[in-house]
Amino acid sequence: MPAAPARRPLGQSGLEVAPIAFGGNVFGWTADEKTSFELLDAFVDAGFNLIDTADVYSRWVSGHVGGESEAIIGRWLKASGNRDRVLIATKVGKPMGDEGSGRTGLSRRWIREAVHDSLMRLQTDRIDLYQSHDDDASTPFEETFGAFAELIAEGKVRAIGASNHSAPRLAEALAASERLRLPRYESLQPHYNLMERAGYEAELEPLVRRKGLGVINFFGLARGFLTGKYRSEADLAKSARGGGVKGYLNARGFAVLKALDEVAAAHASERATPAQVALAWQIARPGITAPIASATSVAQWQELAGAARLVLAADEITALDRASAD
Repeated sequence: MPAAPARRPLGQSGLEVAPIAFGGNVFGWTADEKTSFELLDAFVDAGFNLIDTADVYSRWVSGHVGGESEAIIGRWLKASGNRDRVLIATKVGKPMGDEGSGRTGLSRRWIREAVHDSLMRLQTDRIDLYQSHDDDASTPFEETFGAFAELIAEGKVRAIGASNHSAPRLAEALAASERLRLPRYESLQPHYNLMERAGYEAELEPLVRRKGLGVINFFGLARGFLTGKYRSEADLAKSARGGGVKGYLNARGFAVLKALDEVAAAHASERATPAQVALAWQIARPGITAPIASATSVAQWQELAGAARLVLAADEITALDRASAD
């Protein structure tokens, strides 16, 4: 079995994470409970440790109310006894009820109610990284960070992070934490991959690097496009996520796939795949702590795990940079 990947510090949180995080949005959606348990077992057995989920996963599925992913993770934690081998990251802020219910946003009341519900579903006494799923401009920073400070003091949360924040608002949030002497966001979860670069690199990347935040980017494989399995519109029916990649079937997208194929071929002795190369490019980028990637089978996960061992040459990184430039 390959050696466990080296851990990386997540900002200044004190948390140490392996260089790929598992995206728990698939649990209870495209991966049933049995498969989810198998995936989590394989993830931990390979030496990885950060599992990312959210209270709202998978509310978008007909008949679901949210919390399905957390509940599956909780049952796995109880059955496996692996709580101390993993870091659990979840989120608060997306709507968990009808409009007007108050079950959304970053108010103190909702944060406290939501963290209680998440802890119950996860069957644990602590959340390692509690993230604001969306910005909430309607709630003062003092109220939001005051609530997070309470949870940290109570031992229910170890560190906090942000997701889906603009650079100006993230900068405001960090300044508010410093001014109020309250806990700050130690990580950012942005949308970032070879097909989605500008939104992160232009303003967020300089900010998080200057402030020393960890980065765990979502859609690391561009909804599966960077695996190479979607190369024509006929391929879009291959999975539930196919529709989300239609916009990548253009000259730039095909150039990226060509570059991924070429770099993978150069690592044929390591049996490298386009998906591994795409993740390895992210892992190698300064400031990225761990891209988030999902799988729906153990074989898929084992392929992705290989990205942590794949070392790209400088000219290969340059080729990928050029192919994916906006």
